This record gives sequence, C-alpha cells and structure tokens, in this order.
Amino acid sequence: MEDPWIDCELAGCRLGDERLDKRLRLLVERMDGAMGESIPLACQDWANTKAAYRFFSNERVSEGEILRGHFEATRSRFAATKGPILVLQDTTEFSYQRKRPEAVGFTNRVNSGKDKSGRDRMHTVCGLLMHSSLAVTTAGLPLGLAAIKFWTRKKFKGTAALKRKINPTRVPIERKESIRWLENLRQSTELFDDPGRCVHVGDRESDIWELFCLADELGTHFLVRSCVDRLAGDGTYKLSDVMAEVKVQGRHQVVVRDGKGKLGHAELEISYRRFVIRPPVGKQKRYPALTLTVLHALEPEEPVDRPRIEWKLITDLPVHSHEAAVEKLQWYAMRWKIEVFHKILKSGCRAEQARLRTAERLVKLIAVFCLLSWRVFWLTMLNRVEPNLEPGLVLTDMETKILDHLVPDKEQDPPTPKTLSLYLTKIARLGGYLARASDPPPGNIVMWRGLSRLTDINLGAALGTKLVGN
Repeated sequence: MEDPWIDCELAGCRLGDERLDKRLRLLVERMDGAMGESIPLACQDWANTKAAYRFFSNERVSEGEILRGHFEATRSRFAATKGPILVLQDTTEFSYQRKRPEAVGFTNRVNSGKDKSGRDRMHTVCGLLMHSSLAVTTAGLPLGLAAIKFWTRKKFKGTAALKRKINPTRVPIERKESIRWLENLRQSTELFDDPGRCVHVGDRESDIWELFCLADELGTHFLVRSCVDRLAGDGTYKLSDVMAEVKVQGRHQVVVRDGKGKLGHAELEISYRRFVIRPPVGKQKRYPALTLTVLHALEPEEPVDRPRIEWKLITDLPVHSHEAAVEKLQWYAMRWKIEVFHKILKSGCRAEQARLRTAERLVKLIAVFCLLSWRVFWLTMLNRVEPNLEPGLVLTDMETKILDHLVPDKEQDPPTPKTLSLYLTKIARLGGYLARASDPPPGNIVMWRGLSRLTDINLGAALGTKLVGN
C-alpha cells in the first residue's frame, strides 16, 4: 500500500539484509494501521507475527539502525527551516510486569505501603529507561528525533545511599548515568552540523557543569532550569546572592491551569543578569569558569488553587532586553512538547503493554513506536502551525478522496483550494473530534484514532478496487 511518509522515514535505513529492510517497512506499515494494538493483531496471521518476533530478536538489528533513516529525515527537515531550533531532552521510564524481571532490568525502587509491623515495604520496578532529544521549531512544530539512548539497570542501587558514601560532584561524569545528557547533545549537534542554530533545552536534571562546557566546546547553545546554587564571581558568593540584588526588570503574563483544569492568568516578575559562574569546587581543576545568563521568573504571591510559578533558568545566550527574556521563557515552555511525545508513546502506542520478554527486544519495538508517535505529534502540530499547506504534501490523493467522501465539509463554502488543516481536521473527526466552533484544535488522541481508521478504510478501498477490477 502507498505510504510515502514511511518511505521517507526509512529511506536511510540499511540493516545489511534486503529481507530485514522489507520486514521493517512492513512492520511500520502494519503497526501504523493498528496503533496501540498487539503485535499479533497488527500482523494478522501467525507467519507475519513469527517473522516480527524474529526481527525483534535478531542480533543484527539495533534500535539505532531502525531510527537511522528517521534521524536523516529529521536532519533534512532541520535544513529546510530557518532560525533557532530547540532540541528538547528528557528521560522517561517504561515499566513492565514479568515473571523474570532480570531479563528486562530495573528502573527504581518505590514504596508499596507498610507491612504489619509498620515498616515501609519497598519493591524494585521492572523496566527500562529512554533518554531522547526531540527537535522542534520555536513555533512548536516537531521536526523529529535527533538522538536517543536506551538503558536498564541489572541491579538497582539507591541514589540516596550512594550520596552518603561519596560526594557525587567528585565522581567523573563518564561513570554516571548523567553522561546521557552529554552524549545526546553531542549526537544531535553532529547530526545537524549547524551548532549555532541549536538550543538544547532541559529540565533541572540537566543542570550539569560538564554539559555547559561541552556546549561551549561544540559552539552550540543551551537553556536549562537551574537546581544548583552555583558559585559566582570570584567564588566567594553564590547565584542566589547576586540575583537577590537584581531588581525586577519587567513583567510577563502567562496562561495557566488550576488543579481542576480551569484556565487563568498569572503575572510573572522577570529579572536577569549575565556574569561569571564557576564550577563546583571538586571540578575546578578540570573545568573552566563560564560567563552565563541567569534568568529568574517568579509569581510574586502564592495562589490558592495551584503552586506558585518560579523558574530559574541558565543559558549561554545573552539577554539584553525584556523581550529577549520573555523569548527565552517561551522557549523553555516548549520543553513540555517532549513530555507530550512520551505520552503518545505510552498512551497511543501503549508501549508499556508490550509482551516481549527481554530489554533488547523491547527497545527495538519502542524504536518503531517512536516513528509512529512522532508522525501523530507532527500532524497534530502541523494543523496548528502550518494550516494553509497543500494537503498533497502529507496525504495521498486516495486519502483526500476518502476524507471528502466520508467527512462532509462543515462550511457552506470551504476554502479553495482546500487546505491541509481542513483534511487534518477531517481525520480528527474520524477519531471522535466534534469540530464545534468553541472546541480547541484537535489533539493527539483523536488524531491517532482517526489515522488508524483512515488506514483501515484506505486498505479496504484499495482491496475493493482490485476485487471489482477482477
């Protein structure tokens, strides 16, 4: 069946065997048509199901090879855009229940309540972790993944217990799991080959001095949320001391939701300053001091129905005006996009419902799910960011004909020529979107439901044509 987007995302994949290349394409096609369903349901028969299991257990296939074509496609989309591109980094966990959890690995330890004697019961969670870098435009359009890393722990060791034995700042970054932040930064920067356009965005876990130095070495940029009160100036005072003396330099209003999801507004006080920041004492012999910008956004009073907003951001980018400070805040707010991508993986593809028994097989399956999740997210945001594109850039002629036949235009006089947004909204309507005047733009859930239905209908139309022709 014709699926131009699959050909585009897999064009750069070379698994070393033409049969494996064909199997990968077939798997993506089948799973795209049965998003969130099991491998047997997607494959439909025992022969294809068995072939899928063999593919995921094949030692010659790796998650990196599965995603290589997608990385190259992301680079092409990066090159076709202008201006800064935000490279969002974050980690997510996939949890599983297995009779032999050691075949998958462990992620963390959680409190499962108290026993009869009142002591906390702790159990180790079976699963694996994924650290990904998602490239998005400053308008929020996801261009694709730029780097990804999977890992698991054979034996979980409590972080708090380790900190009591050794100062973590004196442990080389190469011996920590935090190295993944540096590896992804380096891989994505090399992929795009234009470091000056990249701004690597991360949450408080990415407040790592080695990351700041690597970005400086590679000539790229970063914007992270601070969690460490670092040494500043000559090293006799800290960031908090300096920022306490900086007066409020402007105010900015943002849209927020309370605990019940009700929309409201919050006014933030913004202050910023650029000065010399020093590495931790244990790292000062290995790493230099850097001149960085610290940006503080604070809601002056504590709201009744939600936590107070307070962001402390660190960036190597200069901030010389209130407008530039607001821009950086808006860029950091885009970090939520990678959380949405991970949600599609877990809710749309139902990656945590997979029944494969080993970590090696699971990561290959999740790599395939990454392709499907990105496309759903891309189409959802394309409808909002670039609504006036031609539908032929995304959909086939058969798909547009099916949509015109099944989903009538709600307007008396639809736009001429018909836009991509019109057809993407029709896909969402197949997935349950009501398209009322007061409704927000369609989201990822209705989009993946609609895409699955469209795939089934498209397949039926293709088979019907062949049967009638015969």
